[in-house]
Amino acid sequence: MGRIVVGVDGSNSSRNALRWAAGEAEQTGADLQVVMTWHNPYPDLWIPHDPSGTKPLELIGRTLERIVKEVLGDHPAVKVEASALEGPAARVLIETAKGADLLVVGNRGLSGFVEVLLGSVTLHCVSHAPCPVVVVR
Repeated sequence: MGRIVVGVDGSNSSRNALRWAAGEAEQTGADLQVVMTWHNPYPDLWIPHDPSGTKPLELIGRTLERIVKEVLGDHPAVKVEASALEGPAARVLIETAKGADLLVVGNRGLSGFVEVLLGSVTLHCVSHAPCPVVVVR
């Protein structure tokens, strides 16, 4: 196997997906590409910025690095590339998964709809990904 893409949003479900994907990458010798997205669906609205002047995508990148370190430790057993990308999560994950051997996502993200079995991003990925998808609870 060559490359496994995993979507992370900070939720427990996505952390479990990252943990599972890292184990699969270790067993198969694949590289792991961890993706977190940022998207402003209302670009005309004011978005508060970090007082230091850091752009939102930079903050997402820092958050992603922290999550990867928390879940996989300082020295993961696999090659990890962490990517903070701009755009709607489902579209970005599907685009990033082109040429990948596997896309791994959690069953639910940070949505407040507890009764939903699959989040909208997960459902979209399962329906449209260009590779096999594993959904981790």
